[in-house]
Amino acid sequence: MTYRYTNRTLAAVSTLPLLLVFSLAEATAQQAAPLPELKVEARRVAPQPRANRAVRRPAETRPAATSRPASATPSAVPAGPASLTAPTAARAIVEAARVPGAVSVVEDKDFKQKQAITPKDVLDYVPGVFAQPKWGEDTRLSIRGSGLSRNYHLRGVLMYMDGLPINTADGYGDFQEIDPSAYRFVQVFKGGNGLALGANTLGGAINFVTPSGHDSARAQASLTGGSFGFIREQVSSGGVHGPFDYFINLAHQRQDGFRDHSGGSSVRGSANIGYRFNENAETRFYLNANTIRQRIPGEVDRWTALHSPRTPAGVNVANNWQRNVDSFRIGNKTTLKFDTTTVEFGGFYVNRHLMHPIFEWLDYKYNDYGAFARLSDDRKIGGYRNRFLAGVQLHNGSTDALQYVNGAGATKGPLSSQARQHSNNINLYGENAFYVRPDLSLVTGVQVLLANRKQDGVYGMFPWTLPATFNKDYTTLNPKVGVVYDLTPKAQIFANVSRSAEVPTFGQGMLVANFTSLKVQRATTFEIGTRGREEDYTWDVTAYHSRLNNEFQCVNVMFGACSEENTRRTVHQGIEAGFGAAIWKSAVSSGDKLWFNASYTFNDFRFRNDAVWGNNQLPGVPRHYVRAELLYKHPSGFFIGPNVEWAPEAPFVDNTNTTKSAAYALLGARMGYDSGKMWSAFIEGKNLTNRKYISSANVVHDFVAAGNPNLYNPGNGLSVIGGVNVKW
Repeated sequence: MTYRYTNRTLAAVSTLPLLLVFSLAEATAQQAAPLPELKVEARRVAPQPRANRAVRRPAETRPAATSRPASATPSAVPAGPASLTAPTAARAIVEAARVPGAVSVVEDKDFKQKQAITPKDVLDYVPGVFAQPKWGEDTRLSIRGSGLSRNYHLRGVLMYMDGLPINTADGYGDFQEIDPSAYRFVQVFKGGNGLALGANTLGGAINFVTPSGHDSARAQASLTGGSFGFIREQVSSGGVHGPFDYFINLAHQRQDGFRDHSGGSSVRGSANIGYRFNENAETRFYLNANTIRQRIPGEVDRWTALHSPRTPAGVNVANNWQRNVDSFRIGNKTTLKFDTTTVEFGGFYVNRHLMHPIFEWLDYKYNDYGAFARLSDDRKIGGYRNRFLAGVQLHNGSTDALQYVNGAGATKGPLSSQARQHSNNINLYGENAFYVRPDLSLVTGVQVLLANRKQDGVYGMFPWTLPATFNKDYTTLNPKVGVVYDLTPKAQIFANVSRSAEVPTFGQGMLVANFTSLKVQRATTFEIGTRGREEDYTWDVTAYHSRLNNEFQCVNVMFGACSEENTRRTVHQGIEAGFGAAIWKSAVSSGDKLWFNASYTFNDFRFRNDAVWGNNQLPGVPRHYVRAELLYKHPSGFFIGPNVEWAPEAPFVDNTNTTKSAAYALLGARMGYDSGKMWSAFIEGKNLTNRKYISSANVVHDFVAAGNPNLYNPGNGLSVIGGVNVKW
């Protein structure tokens, strides 16, 4: 069967949020009942008794670990939230403690006191996440070995902005629309632990959350600049006016780049406006717009990467390879409370235009749209606490994929190919947590995905042997069972077994003789861990073992892109460990601390008795990755300290395990001032020894058989960047 929707159906779905808001708002006022009082051990949002009051967050005497372990008190949620639709970081930390698996919450104060340009800058201290920039904001991002054969952009991790999808409907993802200056916090759900968002892929989900008018400053501005011609100007404003609140953020950025032909510029804007009908009903609209222009230096050979890292690939300069994006996103989320039950629903629309002169001149226009509804309930059943979550998501999209000959200087030549691609997805999910004791919950869940991939007519040479027309349906069923046990009010152990599944994206099948021959990638993951937080130490440790069937793997390379096919059996297993500790207290001044923060990731990804590759390691990411910082922080707000980034063992770049990238160790340092009041400032140095190293590498099936291709992306040399932030 094929999952199709008429224009009348889509119109009804898109208007459903508004109709329900105005029809149910009055009903919720009549049924309003106070929720049980709940508390949290976390930073509380300052109240706003008058419109446009600036929020001033107090300085902390201890710099928290970037990957913040959740509080182990699952009932601890701030009473009377200022916003029903826009969660706070405190609430997100508590919600994470209810998940029987690895979840991290990264607050803005953990990445805005330093360089925050790329996803790596935000996620680098989250154990289990490997994120390495290539050029501009483009990044090789992998969680638990997701998307290893995806040499460009993203697969295997679903990204959201305020709970609304960033990925296109077929699962493809990109990083250029991510703006760290706009977010209050970031949630990282690893593996099958993103069921609350309806996500269930091998890598999990990342949700970037913007503030509302209730937890933002009335006015704020920042200026950041430094090496390689980088400069960013950013302003924001937020406030509350009666039942309305708003937040708006605008950032302009430009950089020349470390490498030749790697400069770029961008303008990114985000806004949301909420309306509170009463204490139990609220709606919020989200807007996001981006204009991005970015040159691409390209991969080079290993010698060039390690000896002349600024050198770009010759063809990239001759044909002026670029990646340019114009995008617009609008969405709505409405929340209604009925005693112990909360209902959320909404919809979204995304228009994205990709102008991408590379081996061909790609001119792609994406139109994605969708709707969602989610119900959560927390009540006593037979004297036992029970939490229930159920949801449905619709995410559809179409792409007009035109490709032209790319001539010298990015001249758009004759039309080479054209196709219209369609992706339809219906996602149903549910989860239940039954507390057999106040400190012990049993969690069961399931996700069902109904997906369709369709392409209409291809003209010309490209996409090579992809069939001109195809239409294929996919159905996946992904159950989950887990347990969470509170050792103490501030410490937990957890375990789960989950299934995950990934449907092919159009980009994967570009070089495949028959796109429809690609099967769904499936995985069964076993996970156990512990997390906790005390005044002077924190920890977040997880071990996992995933057994995959039909993993997408690289079998050939052309223009750097992998032709992928299913590999019968592989294993992904590893350890994700984050630690923080005060190793020195009140030594120089009363209340000061020397805080040690470390993140360690062990990756063991292998073929499993493969007929061709045996038990070889899967290429793409290092087996060991360490990030550590020793930061002195004075109660006045001053901080200073060194940090290291270390990949002690070079990863393979091919399935044959004959060719490696390069190991590296980098030294950095930062210092600054942030009292939580009107202004803050920082200065940060990276790669202080100016080491030549390889930050990331593409992968191939066989390096020699592929003709010794250029696979390596050099990392940046020594850089210094500083910034000043003012709010009032």
